[in-house]
Amino acid sequence: MNLSKFVFAVYPYIVLTVFVIGCWIRYDREQYTWKTDSTQLLSKGGMVFASNFFHIGILAIFAGHFAGLVLPHGLWLALGVSDMQHQWLAIIAGTVFGGMMLLGGLALWFRRLTNARVRAAGRGSDMFVLSWLMLTLLLGLATIPVSIGHANHGNPEVMLALANWVQSILTLNPQPELLDNVDSVFKTHLFFGMTVFLVFPFTRLVHVLTAPVNYLGRAYQIVRAKRRA
Repeated sequence: MNLSKFVFAVYPYIVLTVFVIGCWIRYDREQYTWKTDSTQLLSKGGMVFASNFFHIGILAIFAGHFAGLVLPHGLWLALGVSDMQHQWLAIIAGTVFGGMMLLGGLALWFRRLTNARVRAAGRGSDMFVLSWLMLTLLLGLATIPVSIGHANHGNPEVMLALANWVQSILTLNPQPELLDNVDSVFKTHLFFGMTVFLVFPFTRLVHVLTAPVNYLGRAYQIVRAKRRA
């Protein structure tokens, strides 16, 4: 088995196994570590911009990847979205939200690197996972000029090959050969993206799985100021 077949036929299942079992064990045995570990109280400067841009960007990018790679090709066609329209939509959305994540992420990265209080309160995994996410993002942004070149030639084949490969993995019928003619920058981005899910259970990223949606329906918390005598 060559390296390409391992990375795109075996590695995805290693990632999925570690992701599911790792999250399950951590939530079951170490619930007190299942948190965001927010450092906003230590340093609020620029956090509204940085945090909002980063989180809006990354959530939109994840939703876009899910819609573009996981949803069936026939569904897009049934909605009246042609392959080329789909590709341009991905390019535009990726540029906008990728740019937002880049700006917010760089601000968070430099804050964690240069602010002594934030750095002291953090863990090594915090800086590692943020750096890995930013590298993954930069590789994703590097695919955009290549995708524009394909789109300008009316060629959606790479986009379709990527979607077909993802769906082959999810249906337990891996077909790494679908990526044989895909540009190297896409393959590198895929590897970095998969590795995010591999390290996911061991980092603060786990808080994504328990979004506090119950806040929307819970009763108000009444806070009374202490009166001075």
